[in-house]
Amino acid sequence: MFQVRIHGRGGQGVVTSAELLSVAAFAEGRNAQAFPSFGSERMGAPVIAYCRIDDKEIRLREPVAVPDAVVIADPTLLHQVDLFNGLKPDGYIVVNSSRTPEQLGIAEFTNAFPAGHVCCVPATEIALEHIGKPLPNAALLGALAALTGRLRIESVVAAIEDRFSGKVAAGNAAAARACFAAVSSTATSEKTASLA
Repeated sequence: MFQVRIHGRGGQGVVTSAELLSVAAFAEGRNAQAFPSFGSERMGAPVIAYCRIDDKEIRLREPVAVPDAVVIADPTLLHQVDLFNGLKPDGYIVVNSSRTPEQLGIAEFTNAFPAGHVCCVPATEIALEHIGKPLPNAALLGALAALTGRLRIESVVAAIEDRFSGKVAAGNAAAARACFAAVSSTATSEKTASLA
């Protein structure tokens, strides 16, 4: 089972991210579940959403305590909430930021993870470019797909196009593809450098 925990603030599409992730998994013939956890249901309040993906039936119903991946839609939460609690030692981290882990003050923690398991991607900026709104959720799913290799970008795009229509679907799909390409090219560069 592959378990994902997504952290952000109300209005950033965190709940929608988990739902889209589960739909993308269904598109690949897997079982999936997605559900949110709210503190106070208001714009800007911290929000957590969960997604589980497996090849067999999922019977668990509790929040994801030991995630395989953590997606952080709002980096202002990094030093306010224990976002990495329970994350597996070989887990994946996707942070919505143009800054590096060192600049974000989390390098001491992230350096313990395997190479290629942590990425910072400017998802909000990419969303603004493609959607015209600061909604990083679809872009972050593209980054997660590239980083983990657990889902094809085509499945993520299909989930986006199933949920949205017209310009909204096209913009979100383009943002997801752009993040996927950015993370994929970074991973290729790191592998090439390590082979040199």
